[in-house]
Amino acid sequence: VQLQASGGGLVQAGGSLRLSCAVSGSFFGGAYMGWHRQAPGKHRELVAGIFSGGRTIYSDSAKGRFTISRDNVKNTVYLQMDSLKPEDTAAYYCNYFWDGHNYWGQGTLVTVSS
Repeated sequence: VQLQASGGGLVQAGGSLRLSCAVSGSFFGGAYMGWHRQAPGKHRELVAGIFSGGRTIYSDSAKGRFTISRDNVKNTVYLQMDSLKPEDTAAYYCNYFWDGHNYWGQGTLVTVSS
């Protein structure tokens, strides 16, 4: 299973970014997909997740600003991030969970300047 994350970059506070994570090598439609982030010196934390049926979960910090979605035809999960804040600066990782196995993408860096 391979996960390819993209879409990170440098953005000013208040701006937006959309992250993408493309999955190959395994069944996508029934899998849980999530986005996590890790800031320097901090633990990795859940940002958002989406189940196969479309149910979503968000961290308190992401609620109202971020939107997770999936395209089961393109085998891709997205994270639309709006109203970005400097504290959102982190490496963002997607994960894929299916049939008892969890896989991580390589991470994409998001930097929000004040």
